[in-house]
Amino acid sequence: MSQNLDLRDRLHPHGDDFYELLMAAHDGLEFDQSAALNARLVLILANEVGDINSLTAAIERAAAS
Repeated sequence: MSQNLDLRDRLHPHGDDFYELLMAAHDGLEFDQSAALNARLVLILANEVGDINSLTAAIERAAAS
């Protein structure tokens, strides 16, 4: 792994709020539309993170799960 990720729960106590927002954004979408929304969201969040080492570590962790 390129870098250790900070695995602390940084959304607490808003994790459920985020999940509700995410599910609402997908509500009524076809599979392809939902996949496109996820792709756009990943790119927006990656830009927000802005650190290639952190992004690499996150991709490696997600791929290993």
